Amino acid sequence: MGNRADDEGTDVEIYLKPLTDTVHADTPTGAPEKLLALLDRAGFERKTLETAGPVYVWHKAPGHLTEDAKKHLATGAVPALLMAGYLVNITNDVWDAAAYQDAVAKMRRQPAAAPAARSNASPLSVSASRPHRTR
Repeated sequence: MGNRADDEGTDVEIYLKPLTDTVHADTPTGAPEKLLALLDRAGFERKTLETAGPVYVWHKAPGHLTEDAKKHLATGAVPALLMAGYLVNITNDVWDAAAYQDAVAKMRRQPAAAPAARSNASPLSVSASRPHRTR
């Protein structure tokens, strides 16, 4: 069992699971608890599968949310992830520009937070032909 974050080399891959309305947020195998907790606080539900080998952990938007609410939750998590220094990829089918702007505005109104977990965070780059990728 693999996941998109392992495959893409990112910290978080946010996408719509094919042929469903489920929004996933994949993290690499063995992701730090700090990253997983950040996704928990953003409103994602943590799922875990223990095997004889690795323990698989992923997050998904709560199933009771509407499609728009799932997009809002997923996109709204991106600024906090970036500020913490994580590399995030969110696909176009989940991206909500207004939700991103709202989340950024909310963060700006809050007092300064702790320094970023990494120093490689930079502004979001957006491409219409590819998923939204942040570096």
